[in-house]
Amino acid sequence: MVVLHTVVAIVLVVALIIRFKVDPVISLVVASLYLGLASDVGFAGTVTAITGGFGEIMVEVGLLIGFGVLIGSLLHRTGAFEKLVHLLVSRVGGRRLPYAMTTLLSTLMPSIYVDVQVVLASPVARSSAPHVGRRGLPRMASAVGAGIFCGYVFVIPGLAAISIAGLLEIRLGTWLLYGLVIGPVTAVLTTMILGLVLRTGFWKDETDTEVDEALAEMEAADAAAPGVRGAGARDAAVLGSGPDENAPTAASVVGTGGPTRRHDLGLGVLLLPILVPLALIAFGAFAELFEFTTPLIDFLGDANVALFIGLLGAYALARWTLGGEETGDAMTDGFHTSGEILLITGVGGSLGAVIKATGLDKTLGDLFSADAGAPIVVTVLLAWVIAAILHLAIGSVSVAAITAAGIIAPVVSQVGVAPIGVGLAIASGALFALQVNSNFFWMFKSLLGLSTSGALKTLTLATTVASVVSLPMVMVVAFAVPA
Repeated sequence: MVVLHTVVAIVLVVALIIRFKVDPVISLVVASLYLGLASDVGFAGTVTAITGGFGEIMVEVGLLIGFGVLIGSLLHRTGAFEKLVHLLVSRVGGRRLPYAMTTLLSTLMPSIYVDVQVVLASPVARSSAPHVGRRGLPRMASAVGAGIFCGYVFVIPGLAAISIAGLLEIRLGTWLLYGLVIGPVTAVLTTMILGLVLRTGFWKDETDTEVDEALAEMEAADAAAPGVRGAGARDAAVLGSGPDENAPTAASVVGTGGPTRRHDLGLGVLLLPILVPLALIAFGAFAELFEFTTPLIDFLGDANVALFIGLLGAYALARWTLGGEETGDAMTDGFHTSGEILLITGVGGSLGAVIKATGLDKTLGDLFSADAGAPIVVTVLLAWVIAAILHLAIGSVSVAAITAAGIIAPVVSQVGVAPIGVGLAIASGALFALQVNSNFFWMFKSLLGLSTSGALKTLTLATTVASVVSLPMVMVVAFAVPA
């Protein structure tokens, strides 16, 4: 009966979010309450599991998510990411531009929210598309989609990656070692495969592009008055064209209007708040792996400490570049964004704690240990399928990843597979087929000037290919890393 109630709880989450448009936070708590009470955990035990699970995941990732969002918000206001994408366009040839764009998005850009990434990348993709050659727009669009979400789920500090690692109790340094390879490699291979597909008659300009009036007017204004424009202005001009005008947009993440900058710092300096924490985390992981660690290396390599050092650097650069008022606005935007993410992540942990309290972990552990010949393949595929189905149903990469991790976390220590293998499988599955039930899909469609069919042929196909392409690499990690 516990298995049946767990299935009902998962279906309940999906139905509430999709059919009745209930917020994921409320849906996850309702499902947790149902599962606890229906499985005889008891009134007090259910509440204890929900609050305890929330607290446990906040201990693991609460500060990491908060620091990561704040770093991204501050660096966006300083113009670091705008400089980065424009440097990319000026230094890379047209043929290599899709690969350079997807690599950039999947390695350095995961520190900022996906909505902001597409707002920043879309004008570069559109303006550079003619230099790429035939089918330049769909090639750039698919590169943008693959890069953003491969970074989001595989690369620290992508919020989905951090959340999965926290729920499965995987050290971020360990995740970084594998994710920093799988993420960019998957993005580049996906871009290459989409490039081959687009050489056929698959793409039809007359039906797959659709530049709306707001986008055309914005581009005309940019051409008439070149210079740095605020992402919020672009967002306000374009994003209202999607089907859900009440959905959170990039404007809620990065604010509106273009900031006035008092000092103009070089790109290398502006990127230090991202590069330094990544270097500290990676060095700490290598030190542990090769057994030359010290208490100081452990301290500096701790992800919370490393990201806080990055936050201090981003804050100092923002104060120097923008002044106190603009820096305060950027911090406020970051606090607003992180609150929603923390709640969803926390209640994902609550669902996992209730599942653990029901005793399902022992049931599933016995199931996976029944056939010692193929536990790794079965576990990895099961984790991938659960995350993929949840994403197809819910339409949110992060909610699907968090929910899948919450379901699997109670049994991960009993399945004979290293947690990193299971976590990467969840990340891979959560990528699968981002489509029309996602708010991001409609943002992407509008900002890239695509029709619905064009967005399906680029974003949806790119995330589907990325999910499938990454699975063999995840399987290799699962077999190579001892449980």
